[in-house]
Amino acid sequence: MTDHDLEQLRREKWHLNGPPVRTLEDARAFIESVGFCLMYPLRPAVLVPTFIGAWAGSDEHLPTWQHAFSDPRAQEATGLMVRLLREHAAYEANLFDENNAFLVAGSIFPYFYALVGERNPKQAPKPGPRSEYSQLACDVFEAVRRDGPVSKQKLRETLSGSLSLAALDHALGELWSKLRITRVDYNPGEGAFWDVLYRWAPEAVREGVGLSVGEALSALLSKYLDCVIAADQQEVETFFGNFVPRSRVKEAMNALLAARELNFLRVGTRSLVQITPPREAAASNSRRPQAAKR
Repeated sequence: MTDHDLEQLRREKWHLNGPPVRTLEDARAFIESVGFCLMYPLRPAVLVPTFIGAWAGSDEHLPTWQHAFSDPRAQEATGLMVRLLREHAAYEANLFDENNAFLVAGSIFPYFYALVGERNPKQAPKPGPRSEYSQLACDVFEAVRRDGPVSKQKLRETLSGSLSLAALDHALGELWSKLRITRVDYNPGEGAFWDVLYRWAPEAVREGVGLSVGEALSALLSKYLDCVIAADQQEVETFFGNFVPRSRVKEAMNALLAARELNFLRVGTRSLVQITPPREAAASNSRRPQAAKR
């Protein structure tokens, strides 16, 4: 395979050569196919598709989140993304930038929750010297738990009319980064609406709590490689290093390579990792010694 071949396979999977993703049905199929995507491209680039690119059917002149407010394509793509959130076909996470949604397909979200979320989600966060949460974040959690789904404006009024938007955004980000809360809706008049995740998606949270970090990471690694077709080990570690220690990523990749669930693919001058094709996997399994009969 050449670098050009790999690029074309990615463009086809990421809907960058058309047809664009414009209907809810198309959007569901896209997010399930890729597993995860950013809403807008990042600089420097991250090896993952974008929802705005799939909506446009191209990666030319795409807006970043800083310029999305003035781009009509962004407004229409956001409307479609919100519909995915409403029906739980996708979930939003605060992974790279709170202004740039990171979307995770509903089918793999429990695995993502197992890596990022709280193991006891109903237990309210508490402030303190060793706590990851500020007092304001704890107050926000209680308000969302009591009143959610609730808009940011309503939260501000409930907590204190003099509370700055920057302080409220920071508190929401603290909770969102641990999947304590999530954005569940949006309308132009009131903005985003928030709810506690364990109430919004009880089954997904319950499944995620029951998964081990090892099995969750293995599943997500496989899905990521399916999304990007093939990737350098460094690219995989860089991506997953945003939410788990890179040492864990390396261990999981080595285990999958040892089990022959992943293998190496020569692309140009590089040796990349891919999911082992079905025929090769079947041949590998047939060569393994069979367990002795009891």
